[in-house]
Amino acid sequence: VVGAGLRRKESFNSDPVGTVLGVNQGMGRPVSEPKLPPVLTGPHAPVNIAEFHALAKAKLTPMVYGYFSSGADDQQTLQDNEEGYRRLRFRPRVLIDVSNADMMTEVLGVKISFPLVVAPTAMQRMAHPEGELATARAVAKAGTVMGLSSWSTTALEDVESEAPGSPKWFQLYVYKDREVTKQLVTRAEAAGYKAIALTVDTPRLGRREADIKNQFNLPPHLTMGNFASLKQANMENQGGSGLASYVASLIDRSLSWKDIKWLKSITKMPILAKGVVTAEDAVLAVENGCAGIIVSNHGARQLDGVISTIDALEEVVNAVQGKVPVFVDSGVRRGTDIVKALALGAKACLIGRPVVWGLSVAGEQGVSYVLDLLKSEFELAMALCGCVKVSDINRSMVIRDAFAPYDVRRTLPPSKA
Repeated sequence: VVGAGLRRKESFNSDPVGTVLGVNQGMGRPVSEPKLPPVLTGPHAPVNIAEFHALAKAKLTPMVYGYFSSGADDQQTLQDNEEGYRRLRFRPRVLIDVSNADMMTEVLGVKISFPLVVAPTAMQRMAHPEGELATARAVAKAGTVMGLSSWSTTALEDVESEAPGSPKWFQLYVYKDREVTKQLVTRAEAAGYKAIALTVDTPRLGRREADIKNQFNLPPHLTMGNFASLKQANMENQGGSGLASYVASLIDRSLSWKDIKWLKSITKMPILAKGVVTAEDAVLAVENGCAGIIVSNHGARQLDGVISTIDALEEVVNAVQGKVPVFVDSGVRRGTDIVKALALGAKACLIGRPVVWGLSVAGEQGVSYVLDLLKSEFELAMALCGCVKVSDINRSMVIRDAFAPYDVRRTLPPSKA
């Protein structure tokens, strides 16, 4: 069994076993602080996500780093996902008592410690031997939701056993073999996963030049953990990107909105449409019964030149008119980014690469460090904006930079001059 011997029973609401940066994990109980590895202590310890990224780059092999870090084609959208947040400016309120901040929020009926969810990121054992197991433990201690990829290098049941009872979403690719897809969904529901995050933007894999150059393939000691002895467990090395060949041969290009009905017929889990960036598709997602939308461009790994997710967010939020929650991923690198996204209507943000950088650098403790770092930044940003609770964050608190490389002046508040 994948992950056997690495399991450690710990419920979602049990006392956490560690903290970093002085921010309590879990539900705010007092915790003891375990000894951190040298890379996370002293004057050279990382103090932001960019420094974690640099440490991870130095540690990972070029093939693995290229897989996790790269975007499609010229990587225009990869850069724009982060730049989009920098084009937003705060309008903070002052002289507000922020001595007792409450960062908790609720997503799909589950209370989480702050509005950040860990995005499903594939093949995490390439980054660290414990991979998804280490991530699951850290996310449970942080008191939030973990997304698990269909392409996890650990079986979904083992991930649940590692952090039993902690909320998890299962990301789903629809395979040509619908029976394989159905089995994945059935297993996820039986294991207690809370939602299906259906990837809707990958009928084909984007052209990721780093993977082509590096002839990316899953390292021989690893498999796709959710497929056991099935052919879907392995990639064939045929030159170029092994993942591109895998997707071309196995993933269903015919997936359409009518398949939401099929998916709803085989599960009671709510379905989130992951990969929507337009109002038109947001409306269709609601009409076809999706319980939520994740505004995502797949970390800029699919269509290069697509709009950044933070720029697409408000269009989607306005289109759904509050009928379903809207989440956003891609480009979040600071706690201030979370505030900006919530001001534009997101229920919560998702992060992928920052978690992988923390995992690469220091395993479970690295992931915990990253999550606590972003939580600490978010708490500070809330206070400096004059917000006591998450619901205080509102649209009036951000404006778009008038010097952004497109016409945004119509989104600014009317001048009173």
